[in-house]
Amino acid sequence: MLGIESSCDETGVAILRWQPEAPGRGLLAHALYSQVKLHADYGGVVPELASRDHVRKLLPLVREALAEAGLQPADLGGVAYTAGPGLVGALLVGAAAGRALAWALGVPAIGVHHMEGHLLAPLLEDDPPEPPFVALLVSGGHSLLVEVKAIGEYRILGDTLDDAAGEAFDKTAKLMGLPYPGGPALAKLAEQGRPGVFRFSRPMTDRPGLDFSFSGLKTQVLLAWQHSDKSEQTRADIARGFEEAIVDTLLIKCRRALQATDTHRLVIAGGVGANRRLRAELAAAGEKDGFRTYFPRLAFCTDNGAMIALAGAIRLAGGQHQGEAVEVRPRWNLEDLPAA
Repeated sequence: MLGIESSCDETGVAILRWQPEAPGRGLLAHALYSQVKLHADYGGVVPELASRDHVRKLLPLVREALAEAGLQPADLGGVAYTAGPGLVGALLVGAAAGRALAWALGVPAIGVHHMEGHLLAPLLEDDPPEPPFVALLVSGGHSLLVEVKAIGEYRILGDTLDDAAGEAFDKTAKLMGLPYPGGPALAKLAEQGRPGVFRFSRPMTDRPGLDFSFSGLKTQVLLAWQHSDKSEQTRADIARGFEEAIVDTLLIKCRRALQATDTHRLVIAGGVGANRRLRAELAAAGEKDGFRTYFPRLAFCTDNGAMIALAGAIRLAGGQHQGEAVEVRPRWNLEDLPAA
């Protein structure tokens, strides 16, 4: 199975030999190209530039992955590509290439939901979670809590009302003058911050519900920064306070979701899932409260082709595949997916 990811600013390709009993051990190759340097001058992703760069990088990465796996194109048994959600131009690059390659080889193709790919990424590890579980999907564009009854049977428990967690990280870093990409830079700076110097609110935790809203937290940080002495230590202290607020909010909501579903397994995936403080706090909470946490390895937290290959392999094994039309869905509700 060839997996292609091109939903935003990273081009990911992977080759997976489908093994239902141990999917992670079937990963033969994966290659990733990040467009961070391309977009750094603009302080964010420029969709047209992202699409053009996918065109330049995708086929060389496919050749690289095939060479790493020691395979020829004719050895492929299927092609999976990200069909949404994401930037429409970027999605079309991966979908067109993936569908054309599948047609030329005479193998089935499947369009994969980007967030389902993230949700299933922990299955690439040696000790994968088994449904039912709750998944926290946190990235630059999404903050979702999902009840997973079975693969393909999803119920959204909580969603983003405005800024997603990763988006709040990036925007807060930018207003504090940190380099792009802001999220990792802010998290690194927070390691130098002193605990308790700045305490910001934990948004929407003082009321029932599992939805997220981080735009107000971003405003609190802006006001604190504007009225500070703007020293490097103060910058680090504010970053620490902001990161703690995000992590505490996610932790509170995860605990509520596990209680509401009477579930004892928690999957954390998406780019923010690589945050060290979040991983440590959720793991510690799991030991205290009696639930188990599952994380993908750091390389598979951000967008990658391996998660797309895995999700595609599962759905192709269940008899699902695409027609010959190249179709993408920039907006796509996870609950609309059919059972796998």
